[in-house]
Amino acid sequence: MNLQITLLLTQDGITNGAIYALLALALVLVFAVTRVIFIPQGEYVALGALTLASLQAGRLPGTVWLLLGAGALVTLIELALALRRRSRRGLAGVLGWNLVYPAAAALALWAVDPRSLPLAGQVALALVLVVPLGPMVYRLAFQPLAQASVLVLLIVAVAVHFALVGLALLIFGAEGARTQAFTDARFDLGVVSINGQALWVVAASLVLIVLLYLFFERTIYGKALRATAMHRIGARLMGIPTVLAGKLAFLLAALIGALSGALIAPLTTIYYDTGFLIGLKGFVGAIVGGLASYPLAAAGALLVGLLESFSSFWASAFKEVIVFTLIIPVLVWRSLATRRVDEDE
Repeated sequence: MNLQITLLLTQDGITNGAIYALLALALVLVFAVTRVIFIPQGEYVALGALTLASLQAGRLPGTVWLLLGAGALVTLIELALALRRRSRRGLAGVLGWNLVYPAAAALALWAVDPRSLPLAGQVALALVLVVPLGPMVYRLAFQPLAQASVLVLLIVAVAVHFALVGLALLIFGAEGARTQAFTDARFDLGVVSINGQALWVVAASLVLIVLLYLFFERTIYGKALRATAMHRIGARLMGIPTVLAGKLAFLLAALIGALSGALIAPLTTIYYDTGFLIGLKGFVGAIVGGLASYPLAAAGALLVGLLESFSSFWASAFKEVIVFTLIIPVLVWRSLATRRVDEDE
């Protein structure tokens, strides 16, 4: 291995690690707020990429039907609960977000040719279709079980993963897709040629991390999420609605996943089930951070990206094994170094 190969592998590792870091941050956020180990986080990556590819090809994305169907189910559940409570409070918002919004998005796609939009508009439209699925998934699968144990929530998360993968296969098919690159520029740095799209991935990841930091530090909703993550019961006693915190956490997770899919789709072919493996690598990074520390999770995800890149050179047939084996010594060390606490502590 010479210097040029080392620099190329480092570039690939940092690019992949930036995406894994975003997914790791989303996993830590969701677990801290809702205690859900969100296995399907990677499915938003695939949905975001395939939705963008459909828009650029001039096809109606299957995500529209998924959004309409999930919105209709949420509306039916909320209407049934309203009838049982004999109260109409909040129904206007439920109807607006779960029926009117998906219908308006579908009508907009019928009226506008997405191919005529600039790339930024296509990405924004893909996010408009995918991101609302986050709170809908939370409402359908996890909100009714908010007080269940972590194990039960994990089992439900696995079920949601299989459901989303199956639905993605149904609406997008088994064929993979790539999207238009954000830029075709290349920069020569000594013996290494840096891909402009890779720079977009790293820069967008850094910007999103900074925006998340500002959101948690400077906004009332971010502070409410931090309070819920620190102590759910105390946050509830202080008047912070934990249901809203859960929906907001899943909204941010869907946003991070869909944007990550749009960023990596020009670099690799995305299939309906590609997101699962990407999400698992983000999960390894989150485990390094103990599912609690955002900086450690980001650092762990970057380590995963570099380890994967160099493993592909030295032992490409075993690179996945090497990456996922990283989780074993981390778990052993944490089991020895961390005192046992009750789940409700």
